[in-house]
Amino acid sequence: MAPLRGLLTTASGALEAQRGGLFPWVPVCLATGIGGYFALPAEPGVWGWALAGGTLALGLAAVAAGAWRRPWAVGLVLILFGLCWTGARAHLVAAPVLDWRYYGPVEGRIVAVDRSVSDKVRLTLDRVVLGDVARDRTPGRVRVSLHGRQDWIDPRPGATVILTAHLGPPQGPVEPGGFDFQRMAWFSGLGAVGYTRSPVLEWAPAGRTLPVARLRMAVSSAVRAALPGEAGAFAAAITTGDRSAIEQGTMQDLRDANLAHLLAISGLHMGLLTAFVFGAIRLGLAAVPGIALIRPIKKWAALGALAAATAYLALSGGNVATQRAFIMVAVMLGAVLMDRRALTLRAVAVAAVIVLLWRPEALIGPGFQMSFAATVALVAVFRLIRDRAPGRLPRWARPVAAVVVSSAVAGAATAPIAAAHFNQIASYGLIANLLTVPLMGTLVMPAAVLAACLAPLGLAWLGLQAMAPPIHWILGVAHRVADLDGALRLVPTPPGWVLPVLALGALWIVLWSGRARAGGAAVAAAALIGWAGVERPALLIGADAGLIGVMTPEGRALSKQRGSGFAAASWLENDGDGADQAAAAAREGIGGARPEQRFSLGPVPVRYLSGKGAVARLSAVCVADTVVVVAAEVDDPAAPCLLIDQAFLRRTGAVAMDLRPDGSVALRAAKEVTGRRLWNTPRRRAGSVAAAQ
Repeated sequence: MAPLRGLLTTASGALEAQRGGLFPWVPVCLATGIGGYFALPAEPGVWGWALAGGTLALGLAAVAAGAWRRPWAVGLVLILFGLCWTGARAHLVAAPVLDWRYYGPVEGRIVAVDRSVSDKVRLTLDRVVLGDVARDRTPGRVRVSLHGRQDWIDPRPGATVILTAHLGPPQGPVEPGGFDFQRMAWFSGLGAVGYTRSPVLEWAPAGRTLPVARLRMAVSSAVRAALPGEAGAFAAAITTGDRSAIEQGTMQDLRDANLAHLLAISGLHMGLLTAFVFGAIRLGLAAVPGIALIRPIKKWAALGALAAATAYLALSGGNVATQRAFIMVAVMLGAVLMDRRALTLRAVAVAAVIVLLWRPEALIGPGFQMSFAATVALVAVFRLIRDRAPGRLPRWARPVAAVVVSSAVAGAATAPIAAAHFNQIASYGLIANLLTVPLMGTLVMPAAVLAACLAPLGLAWLGLQAMAPPIHWILGVAHRVADLDGALRLVPTPPGWVLPVLALGALWIVLWSGRARAGGAAVAAAALIGWAGVERPALLIGADAGLIGVMTPEGRALSKQRGSGFAAASWLENDGDGADQAAAAAREGIGGARPEQRFSLGPVPVRYLSGKGAVARLSAVCVADTVVVVAAEVDDPAAPCLLIDQAFLRRTGAVAMDLRPDGSVALRAAKEVTGRRLWNTPRRRAGSVAAAQ
């Protein structure tokens, strides 16, 4: 007990020495609890939540009674609160989820229009009606991709449409530890996804509902009419958030050049807009001595910028990234109104706390991680520059240096997160950003504000035309940089623990005071070493056995050239492999041809049976010490081989296999990793906790 007591005393003393700088750790503690909820192996039952809630109540009582003087106690309470609040929100957003394959009539109101990965127009519908499906089993929202010819309808938010569609439940990870679309859909209220090849017909025009969404689409159409082509599509995306007109090739070039963030209405756009409005109002008022000398023009400018940010939030569609950016800007402008410094770690921490309390699930998304990583890094670096090197640069060089430093710091802070989520690093991203971001702040966003101000007079085209040249320059840079040799470096997906540990190490470096902050560098280095040593699964099997992929010296070889495209693309991306499905299917590694293919995992033979008659061929290949994958359901699965059929995969989800040192096969299942949670439990009901236990 004495060593433990000494350790606690030392830790408590170290925390006491940080007093005055502990508030930025509040969102870190909340995030730890939120991440802990998502990492649980199973959804807690009633008694589990009762225990957690009771412990939290005792902790809050202790803090109120004076334990707030002990930072470690407050930290533990915040962690437990983050866990409990995230669990509560997961139950509060519960809604019916389709748990079978549906084909039939669909009626619903359009609430969003976007494009799928395959570049198809995609509709998100609410007020859904499905044929012969009871209301309590009908999803609140569905998302449908439009295939085939659909040019007779111009889908607009608010309109009610009817169609015949194939729908199914949101699918789980395509491999163990992969992206969990089911979880994202649960928190988005999305209860079914699918597609239609039949005509989509407008059943009722847009009424008085969704006026902002209709205005948004009207503005987008007007912008594209005034600026045809790529420039108009880009302008519509940054003003209204409507990316439906951007071609996939252009979108890919923007990603490869690390310029896709210019399209996302998030911190950059909100910051540029409010900074311009704030500066313009303050400069205009300062030109009137009778006002500037006796009135708080700085606060008036902050109020004007806040009003502009609110209007931009509404016009852009108010997606999660924009809402998060608005909260951050509102906190900064609120600090100005209260005569506080706007950009401090405390202000960033307040914004993070608000976002985490409002949408705790945002923590696990790349948008939250990248925006706050960039903001924290920028605040920390510019604070260091201000304290260590004040006024050493001539005045004319400071804006140039600020742009260079901002781009370099933000890029370095977000690069590991982007690489972990998207498996790519833009080699020339810094150069591309240096050539384009200044134009966004000095030309594009001011021209957008000018267009908005002139719109009531019918002169919006003046501002839009002023946007065209810099937008063409930005797109030209994206195309040119994306075409450079080595523009994109691909990296494999890291283990799930790497990104949280890396973030903790980086935050330790930024937030801790004193020599102990060097420990953060050691933690971050350990995470990067773990990432560098990652090994991808030797064999991956899709959740319906429709696709398998075996790792070879050339990369992953796939069992077929077409079909199961999402799983194929995800596997290759997670491998850090730039090949497409057809190229991966042409690799040597899987012998034979469909319907019977064969290869080996070390000494273990593997057979893959598909197509008609797969079950009939089973007896010929299912022998001892053999793995047999069958793209069908076997009635009597008792067999001498390790048999993986569709019934097996319904219980396990997608499967990964590796070879143990002793030559045996190690199997890892997707559902083993995700556990039994609210979002992946069959027969879910809105508000039903017991159904998920």
